[in-house]
Amino acid sequence: MVYPVLLCGGTGTRLWPLSRQSFPKQFVKLVGEESLFQASARRLSGPGFECPLVITSDGFRFIVTDQLADAGMVAAATLIEPDPRNTAPAVLCAALWLREKDPDALMLVAPSDHVLPDGPGFRSAVEAALSAALSGQIVTFGIAPTRAETGYGYLEFSSAACRTSGSPRPLRRFVEKPDAAEAERMLASGNYLWNAGIFLCSAQTVIAAFEVHAPEMIGPVEASLREASMDKLFTRLALAPWRDIRSISIDYAIMEKAANIAVMPYGGSWSDLGSWDAVWQGSQADAEGNVLSERALAIDCRQSMLRSETEGLEVVGIGLENIVAIATPDAVLIARRGEGQRVKEVVEILKARSAKQATSFNRDYRPWGWFESLALGLRFQVKRIVVKPGAALSLQSHHHRAEHWIVVQGTAKVTVDNEIRLLAENESTYIRLGAVHRLENPGKVPMILIEVQTGSYLGEDDIVRYEDIYARA
Repeated sequence: MVYPVLLCGGTGTRLWPLSRQSFPKQFVKLVGEESLFQASARRLSGPGFECPLVITSDGFRFIVTDQLADAGMVAAATLIEPDPRNTAPAVLCAALWLREKDPDALMLVAPSDHVLPDGPGFRSAVEAALSAALSGQIVTFGIAPTRAETGYGYLEFSSAACRTSGSPRPLRRFVEKPDAAEAERMLASGNYLWNAGIFLCSAQTVIAAFEVHAPEMIGPVEASLREASMDKLFTRLALAPWRDIRSISIDYAIMEKAANIAVMPYGGSWSDLGSWDAVWQGSQADAEGNVLSERALAIDCRQSMLRSETEGLEVVGIGLENIVAIATPDAVLIARRGEGQRVKEVVEILKARSAKQATSFNRDYRPWGWFESLALGLRFQVKRIVVKPGAALSLQSHHHRAEHWIVVQGTAKVTVDNEIRLLAENESTYIRLGAVHRLENPGKVPMILIEVQTGSYLGEDDIVRYEDIYARA
């Protein structure tokens, strides 16, 4: 059996404003009806695959659980990194965890934010690579290039014939992201594949590679895993030893140094969706080359992407060519296609200006559901709060604000000090400043209420928690 290892701790700023630190691209429905994370988990499931091992950060742990549940799946385990350290420590931690569970475990390490539309075709490639992985090879998957792409790393073979092989072939070398002229030369030679960053091997093979090429990482990662604590469904890696681990990618730490690397060619479609240009390339365009969302209109436009992420907001383009326009409730990006890699610059500038849009959405996701701010003034705020069936907010109080709750859909179970009552649609209640209160949804449909806050301070950190079913501090 193969254990998928899904890496999903990245913050994906290159697809801003749709991907942000608080809710990055792997959890967004960029193409299709599922998020990239859900599509990745589904692609690496079925006969021959165990439940996925997920490695993520603290802020995404409930998003991971909810999205897997929505896809009808569960994780074998979810490891919470206490601090981002790139992919090498995460992969080593996964290998150590798997070896403890199954000494002969095969692991298929994959980013959770890539697009591989042909799931059966990719699983066939994995099956063709199994024997090499079982023999002690680290099998990395190479994608047949379709253009002279400068945003990807490459894998070089000894001959062009290797590109179409139905089994893993020896790798000559890794090649960093090239300039345009070098990319054209490599494409013409036929000896190169794109490096997809996906690899298959046994857990023991990975650990042995670290023992040779990065031995200093093993002790801290082992200690962090050994001292980990269980938090509901999650395994929290210990912070103190994790701090001693250098931040480095698995490519630099192991792959570019190991001698036992083989490449499994894959001829199907693939994209890392690393920019809006890549999203445009991977989307279904109209006869003029335009990619439009449901709430977008193009008049005399060519080779452009127009996308609205807000109900009731129409994006209209007239006479545009090679333009990307992405509209969200609180930010709009307009750029020329080909400038997608510069979106990171925008995010850094917005951070320097302390703009909330740089990292956060107007909608905040919580394990019980989500909320969004509808209006904000000097001493008031109006929110829409959506609570999932059976979910409950923590038992809490506030030092600086009072709240009015009006139920607009479903039924709310409300606790205020020692009183518990049910509120139906069009009913309301008042939570005085300092009152101990809780909101629950006892029904079978999402419960929606409008909350009006009044007070001297309205920040989310004005919460004193007494009980929480999600074990939040």
